[in-house]
Amino acid sequence: MAQSITIARPYAEAAFALARDADALAAWTDGLGLAAQVVADERVDQVLRSPRVDVERKAALVLEVCGDALDLQQRNLIRLLTQRDRILLLPEIHRQFRALRADHERTLEARLISAQPVDDAVRDRLAAALSRHLDRTVTLATEIDETLIGGAIVRAGDLVIDGSVRGRLTRLTGALSR
Repeated sequence: MAQSITIARPYAEAAFALARDADALAAWTDGLGLAAQVVADERVDQVLRSPRVDVERKAALVLEVCGDALDLQQRNLIRLLTQRDRILLLPEIHRQFRALRADHERTLEARLISAQPVDDAVRDRLAAALSRHLDRTVTLATEIDETLIGGAIVRAGDLVIDGSVRGRLTRLTGALSR
């Protein structure tokens, strides 16, 4: 895992530089996302891992499935990754590209995990508070986890705020056992 992250980094950084210079961050995000989904499909994955399929046919498969969604530079990246036997790193390249874009645009996607549905006004106030605290524009997605009993957990990048009843009980148990 750590090795794939390290190997993917220069490709993600190069793609980001190309996209930023061309003012095409959204198009690159979409194109890389589509190509990453194609590569992650188990049928395509089997072909890409096969030693019996040559490099040109592997690249052609990915490009054909992506269709016209990729521009010339994105298509060239797919060919390069295939030639260097790095095409299976595309999901990680996409993930790192998105992180570079978010850092560049000073945005952050956060998750609010709660025991019960959260009112839109509460969600908006929380997103605004996180935006002020983190000095970024925060987009807050919500999800329900009934195992929390009550309260909520906020995950924003490396920041985790656990205000759930389950989290409080865990901390209380730890404190009592010392």
